[in-house]
Amino acid sequence: MAYIAAQDRSTSAGQVAAEIDIAIAGMTCASCVGRVETAIRKVPGVTDVAVNLATERARVAFDAANPNTQDVIDAISKAGYEPSTVEFDLRVEGMTCASCVGRVEKSLRRVPGVTAATVNLAIERAHVTGHGISAQALVNAIEKAGYQASPVTKEQTATAAPDEANDRSRRELRHVLIGALLSTPLVVGMVGDLLGFDMMVPGWIQFLLATPVQFWLGARFYKAAYKAVRAGAGNMDLLVALGTTAAWGLSTWTLSTTEHAGHVPLYFEASAVLITFVLLGKWLESRAKGQTAAAIRALMGLRPDKARVRRNGAEVEIPVAEVRVGDLVVVRPGERMPVDGQVVEGTGSVDETMLTGEPLPVEKDLDAKVTGGSINVDGLLVVRTTAVGSETMLSKIVRLVEGAQASKAPIQRTVDRVSAVFVPVVLAIATVTFAAWWGLTGSVEAAIITAVSVLVIACPCALGLATPTSIMVGTGAAARHGILIKDAEALERAHAVTAVAFDKTGTLTEGKPRVTAIVPASGLDEATVLRTAVTLQQGSEHPLAHAVRDRAGTAGIAPITLTDFKALAGRGVSGRVGETAVVFGAKRLMMENGLSDAVLEAEAAALEASGRTVSWMAELAPARRVLGLIAFGDTVKASAREAIRSLHDQGIEAVMVTGDSRGAAEAVARELGIDRVFAEVLPGDKADVMAALKREGKVVAMVGDGINDAPALAAADVGIAMATGTDVAMHTAGVTLMRGDPILVGGAVDVSRRTYAKIKQGLFWAFIYNVVGLPLAALGFLSPVLAGAAMALSSVSVVLNALTLRGWKPRAAGGGRT
Repeated sequence: MAYIAAQDRSTSAGQVAAEIDIAIAGMTCASCVGRVETAIRKVPGVTDVAVNLATERARVAFDAANPNTQDVIDAISKAGYEPSTVEFDLRVEGMTCASCVGRVEKSLRRVPGVTAATVNLAIERAHVTGHGISAQALVNAIEKAGYQASPVTKEQTATAAPDEANDRSRRELRHVLIGALLSTPLVVGMVGDLLGFDMMVPGWIQFLLATPVQFWLGARFYKAAYKAVRAGAGNMDLLVALGTTAAWGLSTWTLSTTEHAGHVPLYFEASAVLITFVLLGKWLESRAKGQTAAAIRALMGLRPDKARVRRNGAEVEIPVAEVRVGDLVVVRPGERMPVDGQVVEGTGSVDETMLTGEPLPVEKDLDAKVTGGSINVDGLLVVRTTAVGSETMLSKIVRLVEGAQASKAPIQRTVDRVSAVFVPVVLAIATVTFAAWWGLTGSVEAAIITAVSVLVIACPCALGLATPTSIMVGTGAAARHGILIKDAEALERAHAVTAVAFDKTGTLTEGKPRVTAIVPASGLDEATVLRTAVTLQQGSEHPLAHAVRDRAGTAGIAPITLTDFKALAGRGVSGRVGETAVVFGAKRLMMENGLSDAVLEAEAAALEASGRTVSWMAELAPARRVLGLIAFGDTVKASAREAIRSLHDQGIEAVMVTGDSRGAAEAVARELGIDRVFAEVLPGDKADVMAALKREGKVVAMVGDGINDAPALAAADVGIAMATGTDVAMHTAGVTLMRGDPILVGGAVDVSRRTYAKIKQGLFWAFIYNVVGLPLAALGFLSPVLAGAAMALSSVSVVLNALTLRGWKPRAAGGGRT
């Protein structure tokens, strides 16, 4: 949806005001327009409002340049309509440190209509949400803050411009090599001087070597520093520009005013080598940051450019972008699936490793679903297209990984507060250092050089990189093994999980139950009970319904007429089979209707004790009686026992929350080693179980795959959904497992813990560099050259430490790593 930018205008009194356009959903007539306009006019500060029913927009004028748009949004909502939210992703160039991040975020939040803005230094992206805002307004705000920006479309990814990134990397490397070439004679002379040899080149040669490094290669620092100062803030570039200029300026002044310059100390090597070190650090940092996007590059590389489509009886090769839903796509052995679809001809094995982390090919028969990007190992498959472009699973995975990598973890808020005052504090320390050294030693030269060391040792870059680089690498490594983490907040919460609650069916078990026993009431036979059951379940997609239909099909029993069908949430179903009103479902249905059968009660207890799920059937009219029961058995997933053991090894309690009978639930729990069982829980009550566990002081993760699990997934501290389940569960959860393997639950917690550990390590090193380095520099123990090297090394070390996560693998069934 397009949005008009917030605009400034002048009132008759000369006061600057603002206008915004807000999209509104739900208006149907002129009275709606009047109600919305009345509600908005009551908001303080609003001077005019015009609502257009045709375009479903409201243009609102304010008497202030920076209005509180949230008041207008609240007024529209209270009037009973829905103000639409817009989201933008922008690429931001020119940021060098955490201070830059804070300044860009502050500028974006000042734009009228913006409700949230987060900026990621590692991928140089900004994510903005709000009402009535436009991309151009956001770009203008960023440029006003001193940076370059451009909108990013949905189709673009963090790695959409590899050629540009490669060009920039080559240019930075060229500058590093030129800087090293010009600085080498100065370094050789400095080292020789330290060893007692007079190897220093003449002063004017030093000047000629250092000046191009200072003002050509170092021009980027001056430009960025100027923009920062013009915006009323400071950043790393300002510190480098001030420090190196001071060293170069002192040397130039000494050289030009001293008759025998060869015998006085010059510091050209400090400025030239320092800039070279910083450029080297930025090049290494950008190279390392490029590796953090490897996961998305790998995912994007899975998408073929061409597809072979069957049209008018012939096979034609066309660009993937031209494939439409419903097209028949032919995929030969060894080729990648170009689209999501369903197999309509052929059978074969498909390698889904890059999408789900499943190491073995998966057999695909008729009607099986296939995912774009997977590889057809053997067999010729004809696939009917079900999703193309941005709607394919691969595109959704890429967007989810990008979203996680661009998001900001809660721990980053502390870093942001530190970064906001970092540069002013460093400037203050440098000023005090200069004054103290000048006052105590009487040497302006010594005071300047020591202050330069203070300026250049300070490194807000490492602070800004510690969190986002770890998150990028951690979420990328998880995605390669089939674990998709929605955002940084879910990643941070997952590291603290102390209890994991599992749904049973489809999560710990295969979710493909089969009928194991049919027990009719006295005077009836199995065929009657089964015929009634299959009639009631003929249109249901519930796993138990599938089992009933399979058993009826095997027995040659067909359904009869069904009327008045009704689903009873969490209990079963009811309907009229022929002339008989019947119910079929959980034991509580019998209790609700006051029905019982002592003989069947004993049978049910024995079946449940053996781990079976029992469904009861009863007639309500014309007679009232129990008709019988059907027992179902489900197979426990092969890796379920290892999944529970993995959680126990991490000190995490395993809990089962299921609507099944207590007997069936406890039998599975005993088999798997689960600590606690909550059985016979209605779908709406699963969220209450999450709340109860949290009241015990536990940090709870809920694992489920169905629509009925969605409330519990939302109520838990961390929701973990199986992608083999429903879309509702996946959208609600913070973590999605791309294959229905419970062993990945422990993997999700493990990668979260390791990523969080890397974040803390990165922040520790970033802080320790400054906490230790600043006093050493202020006391004169670090020369500007060593200070510059330490500053460059701090950023590189933080990024390289995060990159060690790239080799992470989840625990495999059997206790090893996949």
